[in-house]
Amino acid sequence: MGITGSIAAYKAAILVRLLVKNGAEVKIIMTPLAKEFITPLTLATLAKNPILVDFFDPTNGNWNSHVDLGLWADAYLIAPATANTMGKMANGIADNLLLTSYLSARCPVFVAPAMDLDMYQHPANQKNIETLRAYGNYVIEPAIGELASGLEGKGRMEEPEHIVEYLIRYFEASKPLNGKKILVTAGPTYEAIDPVRFIGNYSSGKMGYALAAELQNRGAEVFLVSGPTHLNTPQGVTRISVTSAQEMNEACLAVFSQCDAAIMAAAVADFTPANPAQQKIKRAGDQLSIQLQPTSDIAAGLGAIKKSHQRLIGFALETNNERENALLKMQKKNLDFIVLNSLNDAGAGFNVDTNKISILDKSNKITDFELKSKEAVAVDIVDYLLYILPQNV
Repeated sequence: MGITGSIAAYKAAILVRLLVKNGAEVKIIMTPLAKEFITPLTLATLAKNPILVDFFDPTNGNWNSHVDLGLWADAYLIAPATANTMGKMANGIADNLLLTSYLSARCPVFVAPAMDLDMYQHPANQKNIETLRAYGNYVIEPAIGELASGLEGKGRMEEPEHIVEYLIRYFEASKPLNGKKILVTAGPTYEAIDPVRFIGNYSSGKMGYALAAELQNRGAEVFLVSGPTHLNTPQGVTRISVTSAQEMNEACLAVFSQCDAAIMAAAVADFTPANPAQQKIKRAGDQLSIQLQPTSDIAAGLGAIKKSHQRLIGFALETNNERENALLKMQKKNLDFIVLNSLNDAGAGFNVDTNKISILDKSNKITDFELKSKEAVAVDIVDYLLYILPQNV
């Protein structure tokens, strides 16, 4: 973020706070004159990063590289941008760190002008703004209202809330899964024996929730069908809570037809009590037999109704003949690829924060990955999904 010498610099504090609140890492470059309007200490406290003004620190000679800054940033927001700074930007003048960083930036640049109405309307200023647009910069038009001079007109820097909304819209539109709907299942299922007991497994749901968060971060609309878990729903994800395999099957069938893909990360019970008791079973005798019946195979059911534009991804947790069993499961269930993890690998499986996977696809290609956090594993899986997901549907 670049801050120039304008009275509107006071709004920069609010803007930085909103950017950080929305998850951005903010590094700030100020022009020397900007320090007369707002202190670097205020902005450094809000941004949680040192403020950069000069090319080097005269106390120790440390160099502030405009090239590194231009490569680091995903966006360069200059707010407020004075007529003076925009004129220099339009004409390639680089007499401070803010401007040299602008000329080095490979990321999109957003400019929020702030000045009095006559300065804003001046033909020279308007020409510079059009030149900046022609260079590919995004100009966030100033608002109409009361100006520092006491006049009314166009020239007020747009309000911080609207600038942040502008940036969010820009990045949402550029996300690779924007417009895609993805179903994710997560967690265990509990199959009732009686009103207080159940058959279940040790799944925490962490892998499925990490996938839901990663998909949402890349722009997808995510439907998370979750078995019982204490995990927090990722922001922006639609969670559908279920308990049993039957409930999960019904929820998946209800949403799959509108989805572009489904990732079946839940550890669904293969069997459920045939006749769950309506009352708590009392201890009686030395043995208790429970008759079990198969649950619906959710992945196979979705594979049977999958359309040509849809992609279906399964998981296989194996303890022996891992790859052979995973390939067989992929073929039987009409999956596009399957994620294999083994309980034989330390750090993989249930109730841990890491996972070690292999991805097997329909061309019999096998890709092995290192042990990673489940969040990093989710990145690998979503990368693979992007590779096979039709982009024109």
